[in-house]
Amino acid sequence: MESLHRHRSLYKGTTPPWKEAYRKRCVERLKGSRSRLLDRYRKMGPANAFLVHEVMEEEWTALRAEDRRLPSLRGPEGFAEMRTVMKDPDELAVLDEIQQELLSYEMSIIEEYERNQQIEQQYISSVVEGMEEVRVICPMCRMRYLNINGHFISCPCGLYINTKTNIAPDVLQHLLESRVTEHMEDCTYKPVFSLVANADSSANLLISCKVCDYLSIIL
Repeated sequence: MESLHRHRSLYKGTTPPWKEAYRKRCVERLKGSRSRLLDRYRKMGPANAFLVHEVMEEEWTALRAEDRRLPSLRGPEGFAEMRTVMKDPDELAVLDEIQQELLSYEMSIIEEYERNQQIEQQYISSVVEGMEEVRVICPMCRMRYLNINGHFISCPCGLYINTKTNIAPDVLQHLLESRVTEHMEDCTYKPVFSLVANADSSANLLISCKVCDYLSIIL
């Protein structure tokens, strides 16, 4: 307790010297826990997905291992105990500031994930709807229906493919849907469709993702 009083009096009225080091540790740790956060969100829902308190506790323990002047977090209460130990207004204000920054970052990750899920679901729904009408939405512009004429596939947006053999609309729909679903199983980012010239100068339709390095040839 005496060392704790010395710790408070030493930095009273100033920004605690551990602020930036602790903040940087927490931010980097949270950035590296993106996949874990989204996994918890999918399994446990938004109420139990957040990692902020856990990250702050663990990084404080790591920081204290380097500076024993910092108060300990021993006990069952974890983060709540840290706030009880640190009664200095400056230190509490720093904790609140860091906590709010981390919570905002977590919310941005979850909101981005939800937006991407909505976009992918809308695309899959449009593909399903197209299957019922035997029409396929262009995967590149996602605005127009593809013109499928024998082994030629085209769209006013610029997509043009010679598949060499006839391909039915429902087969093409299945190929597109299966690749999108396959990518969504491991990555939350939006994939990109593109045309790439092959050895005989004709075009192949590819689906790829720059975040997870997913790549697959569809046609």
